[in-house]
Amino acid sequence: MARKSEELSSYYGEPRKFDSTFRGPIHNRSCTDVLCCVLFLIVIIGYIVLGCVAWLHGDPRKVIYPTDSVGQFCGQKGTANEKKAILFYFNILKCANPAVLVNLQCPTTQMCVSKCPDRFATFADMQIRHQLDNAHWEYYRQFCKPGFNNPTKAVAHVLRDEDCPSMIVPSRPFLQRCFPDFITHNGTLTVANRTAFPDSLDKARTATELKDAANGLTNLLDGKDMGAKIVEDYTRSWCWILIGLVIALVVSLIFILLLRFTASILLWFVIISVITMVAYGIWHCYREFSQLRNTPGADVTITDMGFHTDVHVYLRLSQTWLVFLISLGVIEFLIVVTLIFLRKRVRIAIALLQEGSKAISYIMSSLFYPIVTFCLLAVCIAYWAVTAVFLASSAEPVYKVMSSYPNCSYANRTCDPETFNSTNITQLCPGSQCTFAFYGGENLYHRYIFVLQLSNLLIFLWLVNFTVALGQCTIAGAFASYYWAQRKPADIPSCPVFCSFARAIRYHTGSLAFGSLILAVVQFVRVILEYLEQRLKGANNMVAHFLLCCLKCCFWCLERFLRFMNRNAYIMMAIYGTNFCTSARDAFYLLMRNVVRVAVLDRVTDFLLFLGKILIAGSVGAIAFLFFTHKIPIIQEEVPVLNYYWIPLLTVVFGSYLIAHGFFSVYGMCVDTLFLCFSLKEQHCVTPLQLWDYYETEMREGILPAGPRTLWTICTFLA
Repeated sequence: MARKSEELSSYYGEPRKFDSTFRGPIHNRSCTDVLCCVLFLIVIIGYIVLGCVAWLHGDPRKVIYPTDSVGQFCGQKGTANEKKAILFYFNILKCANPAVLVNLQCPTTQMCVSKCPDRFATFADMQIRHQLDNAHWEYYRQFCKPGFNNPTKAVAHVLRDEDCPSMIVPSRPFLQRCFPDFITHNGTLTVANRTAFPDSLDKARTATELKDAANGLTNLLDGKDMGAKIVEDYTRSWCWILIGLVIALVVSLIFILLLRFTASILLWFVIISVITMVAYGIWHCYREFSQLRNTPGADVTITDMGFHTDVHVYLRLSQTWLVFLISLGVIEFLIVVTLIFLRKRVRIAIALLQEGSKAISYIMSSLFYPIVTFCLLAVCIAYWAVTAVFLASSAEPVYKVMSSYPNCSYANRTCDPETFNSTNITQLCPGSQCTFAFYGGENLYHRYIFVLQLSNLLIFLWLVNFTVALGQCTIAGAFASYYWAQRKPADIPSCPVFCSFARAIRYHTGSLAFGSLILAVVQFVRVILEYLEQRLKGANNMVAHFLLCCLKCCFWCLERFLRFMNRNAYIMMAIYGTNFCTSARDAFYLLMRNVVRVAVLDRVTDFLLFLGKILIAGSVGAIAFLFFTHKIPIIQEEVPVLNYYWIPLLTVVFGSYLIAHGFFSVYGMCVDTLFLCFSLKEQHCVTPLQLWDYYETEMREGILPAGPRTLWTICTFLA
């Protein structure tokens, strides 16, 4: 035995000091990263002020209901627009401007009308035909500003003063707005069977230009009708969705409890079940593809089919099943190859998961902490969304003085169209008009709306990451108190989760805010890069596209690395009570000394937990599919009538996955904490032989589960 100790000592180096007095998370700690904590509190107060200011200036009804350039709602009772419920755009070609997405308004004069145009006409053509028949003017004037009745006015002056649109095209109402009546004939886009037409300035316009402009609006508005049907489906099926989510919750809870006693059997069952389910999916997709391959009309591509709300349209295409077949085949191949090459590490990961399930059985309250995280995230998301909508709807129509008088000192000054005629501007500048210029504002608030939107996004990302960090630090502190307890459960605190939460809030708010701010800045840069990529889609600058792709890849890798490091830094913070930088440094050095174990075991554990999530979500989703498609004879009469059965189905699947993810995220944090604590204890020992003796003592005292499996696992770790 002595010779064996000497051999191990010579192999692993000189003995290190063994700290046998350390017994878990330090309770006598001080506040960390105070400056960042103060900054975080100031930002939260500023965010509340920003929301209040946006609430005072914004009007979310502008997003839902159409408004004219004066700010009046179309079809509103008690106003001049009571019988004019449709919005008409003077120049819809300006709606392709990116400002549409920022201000939720098209930068052109807008007017409420009772019906949309049904013919082609320009103001110049109307003037010629008006000399023969006054009916042409009577029709055209309903799309001009109220009170304008001068069909002989020069075209240039009419366009300058924006009294009437330069042209009108056949349109039809969609979401209470007039859109050109697009029709495709033999693959060619037309408007009322015409592909091109001149405007009042004899400039050729095409149907494609109109469509590009209309897309700037339909991207914001075309979901209203579909949204109404989705809401209707939710009102009819909400109780069944709730039942499905409750089933997922119960299954997830039972799954975690069973892991304590049957971790090896249950996890191998999960692995085999997932492989079997994917294999069945491959066989089913191949059968459907073989049947549709020779079916007439089934060879249409998904791209040619376009977007349809009826999912069955895509299921009748052979290409759809081919895509499913290839995807499932790749997934099956990756799963099998991963299991073949990591079969030994899978056994170690299963042993870790079994120990984690034992820890969770002592701290059952940890399973319900994700509800706290979910509520905090819901508050953050709701506040961000409401603030963004109010900021976007804060833009107001701005009117400028337009004058043909060359020396007019009031030209391009802001004016009020309601009081303009009572001022002396018309006398000093003959022929001047108060015309619509753009949507926005002249004060400081309106000039910086875009900056405020960016600030809203950055603070939102900061708060979301802080909420996640708070949960990770809380769970890590609770399970660290379990690991370092000498006698379980006697030495475990009575409320470990609450105690850990209180420590994190009281001492480490600044450190958590510091770590989450770093991650939020990286995510913010990624959002900016995505925005730039969307703006450059139409450009043919290959160098710019290449640089953007490289930057996106680099920042994606950086975000993944920061997430991993922050997670382990919060564990060290929960144990030792150090600041963020010190915790991150200690975690980094500790992980580097165990880099092989971390790289393999962390990924294998995540892989096994991911398979568990897929199994729970897939099983509950399969039951929901059979229910909503009337495949269960016993309860066919209870199935509600739906517009889109896939709406509640996807809700159940996604909700089940989130519920399983909530439970398994606690499980994953537990395993990571236990692994880091194990590495810390190994680091404090003199030699591997003393570490062996240490664990033998703990097993005799009942702190670790005895048995050949645990001994074999420890031996494997030491090897």
